[in-house]
Amino acid sequence: MSIFTPTNQIRLTNVAVVRMKKGGKRFEIACYKNKVVNWRAGAEKDLDEVLQTHSVFVNVSKGQVAKKEDLTKSFGTDDLTEICKQILTKGELQVSDKERHSQLETMFRDIATIVAEKCVNPETKRPYTVNLIEGAMKDIHYSVKANKSTKQQALEVIRQLKESMEIQRAHMRLRLVLPAKEAKRLKEKLKPLLQVVESEDFDEQLEMVCLVDPGCFREIDELIRCETRGRGSLEVLSLKDVEEGEEKF
Repeated sequence: MSIFTPTNQIRLTNVAVVRMKKGGKRFEIACYKNKVVNWRAGAEKDLDEVLQTHSVFVNVSKGQVAKKEDLTKSFGTDDLTEICKQILTKGELQVSDKERHSQLETMFRDIATIVAEKCVNPETKRPYTVNLIEGAMKDIHYSVKANKSTKQQALEVIRQLKESMEIQRAHMRLRLVLPAKEAKRLKEKLKPLLQVVESEDFDEQLEMVCLVDPGCFREIDELIRCETRGRGSLEVLSLKDVEEGEEKF
């Protein structure tokens, strides 16, 4: 005996659901897992890679497809691809508690990894281990935000950890070359942006090797380019001024 699936029902597996309420009704689309985030971040451009089907549902898990008249009334069109794009962009991604917990755990580890890569103990110039940063994040009860990037949150964590431990962004080592005529004036402008001046050599032009906070790099670069009209230069000697070995407690 064969079993028939009603024509208004579609069975899908391994599905990520994006839900949106519009015109007093609930609409859902069925997507491939991990692809929704990629689409919203602009990393995935092909809609077919994101959608399991160009159908709009009232309930994906039951396979109940939305009626054409309901779609037209709510969205002002019956173009399924256009409606799917709207739901994909503005809808809410549904995930299970287990998936959400796993996602937040992964993000927590990623944030700790970024902090460990970017920071050092300012006294020893040694980097901290990822495990140590994870422990410190737990100590300050840092709560991961699923809707913010790990890079943004890493900067937040660094600011918060400064209140409870010795930590700072690892300095960049730069070589600055300034034309003789502008050297004195420019050096005064640059002074507040430089952490440590390791060496100065003045011959036909001023050459300085210095350590700076990575957050100041763009400002220093723009200042030198604009003030010298391209006659000055900036060279990155190292992205991180660190001692070898990891910081241990």
